[in-house]
Amino acid sequence: MTGGFQIVVCGGIVPNPLQTLEPITGPSGPALKNEAMLPAVLDPWAWHALFEAANLAKQNPGSKVWLVALAPKAKLQQVVMTIAQKVPFELIAIDGPASGFAESADVAEELAAAIEAIPGLDKSKLLVFGGWESASRGAGTTMQMVGEKLGIVDQFQGVDELKAAPDGSFEVLERIEGGRHQVSTCAGAPALLGWATGNLPEPPNNPQVGMANMRGVMPALQKAKPAKAGANGATYASVALPQQRRATRIVKDTPVEEIAREIAAWIKG
Repeated sequence: MTGGFQIVVCGGIVPNPLQTLEPITGPSGPALKNEAMLPAVLDPWAWHALFEAANLAKQNPGSKVWLVALAPKAKLQQVVMTIAQKVPFELIAIDGPASGFAESADVAEELAAAIEAIPGLDKSKLLVFGGWESASRGAGTTMQMVGEKLGIVDQFQGVDELKAAPDGSFEVLERIEGGRHQVSTCAGAPALLGWATGNLPEPPNNPQVGMANMRGVMPALQKAKPAKAGANGATYASVALPQQRRATRIVKDTPVEEIAREIAAWIKG
């Protein structure tokens, strides 16, 4: 493709999946207990979208990758230090909540506005990548709304593979119901792709890529605009961590139908 693609990856940060999360009511609404102290990582689905963006850019000379991240900038700085050595990108930071309680419509509004503000943005070359799912904002609606706000009607969700052709068109391998895949052909940009897990390995660390990225990361963090995304007055009556239950009974020669009835009764109870 002449001139390559302009690939924008939308992603936030989430607490390390190994942490125990406990919701609380904070000064501004729902939050996580000790959220500022929890170690954070880039959302796993957005992480894969970033790998795919870098791989596509490498295959199409003239392409460029941006990472638009909505997160508390102090925590985002720690995470970016880690991912900056993996793939080349330009960071666009938005200072906002990362606990997952923010409304997806508010998040989409902030992300779309940040994308629209990219200098020299050419929508005829624009591909918007993001996670099909999310470890914090798993509503499954954020990326779709980003696309709608940008006027992008060609959207693909649950994408595992993208193959670009020299004329700018591309083939998409997309998950559908029943454990099957659907192969679609798109005439070209603009398009939005919500990535699943795909098949790319994690890129190795490259100190030279890291140094090149970090030259733009700190200025981007300093220019991060506060986001208006919030919980919009959402509240909850109570919250508790799941409790373990184990009720074992050993029986012999019980009909399958009787076992099924007992299991159904136990679940209902």
